[in-house]
Amino acid sequence: MARNTVRFQKGLSEADFDALYGTEAKCRAVVFAWRWPEGFECPVCGGTTHGAVKTRGLFQCSACRRQTSPIAGTIFAATEVELRVWFRATYHLTQSRQGISSIELARRLGVTQTTAWTIKHELAQVMLERDADQQLNGRIELDDAYLGGQRRGGKRGRGAAGKTPFVAAVETTPEGKPVRLKLRRVTGFCNHAISGFAKRSLDPTCEVVSDGLACFAAVTDAGCRHQVIKTGSGPAAARTPAFKWVNTALGNIKAAIAGTYRSIRQKHVPRYLAEFEYRCNRRYDPAAMLPRLTWAAVRTPPMPYRLLKLAEEAA
Repeated sequence: MARNTVRFQKGLSEADFDALYGTEAKCRAVVFAWRWPEGFECPVCGGTTHGAVKTRGLFQCSACRRQTSPIAGTIFAATEVELRVWFRATYHLTQSRQGISSIELARRLGVTQTTAWTIKHELAQVMLERDADQQLNGRIELDDAYLGGQRRGGKRGRGAAGKTPFVAAVETTPEGKPVRLKLRRVTGFCNHAISGFAKRSLDPTCEVVSDGLACFAAVTDAGCRHQVIKTGSGPAAARTPAFKWVNTALGNIKAAIAGTYRSIRQKHVPRYLAEFEYRCNRRYDPAAMLPRLTWAAVRTPPMPYRLLKLAEEAA
């Protein structure tokens, strides 16, 4: 059997993490460099000379005397924990292939579950926004899926209470290798929802391959070509070669969620899906995920806890 090169990619070891980000001073130096790559710039007057208020970790502009922090206006200001805790949380989120629950994250960080939940979802929101506007190109494998639903008693299948519908799309090369993944929650499997997904997520030049679900024909509203391959149902359908990679992605996602989380709320599904999408699309260089995500976090305003708890709008 051929070796799975993605599974055995070298990630960022804990020793490497500690060498790069193991202290508060190291984390602050990194954030300063990413916030002001050309040197300090006052957010009020644009001044470039400053002094340090060391007891408070602030910088004071020499021109207007305004004090500011490198983390002001970023997601790192969402909690009162130290930057090294944020960096450690980012490490666990990016280097764990199966994801990590807020309960387990709290244990590893030594913080409360509420704080761990806030940090995790702030970072997941950055992941979501980072890939939101990127469109897939070329040949696309498209499939429908659900998360959650009634586990014991009650109705089973697509109509089960609590199920969250979402679309999975995998861009592949002409040789049939997977390139990028797109996961988006939808209001349901209807023409309007699929048309909206296609217009936002697929380049008009795409050639979309889907099963016989009628609503998938709506991808043509975005200018995409559409090919239908009817697969039937049952285990045999999941082994159809034309849908190899989208079925693999869906299997990995559902197995990871079942093994990592006791339950997830419907309104937070977009952020959970964003985690898997973000890691999958950067799978060939897992060691670079932490600095890339942290760099993006420096440029992302905080989302208040009350807004994190609200439902995301479905596509």
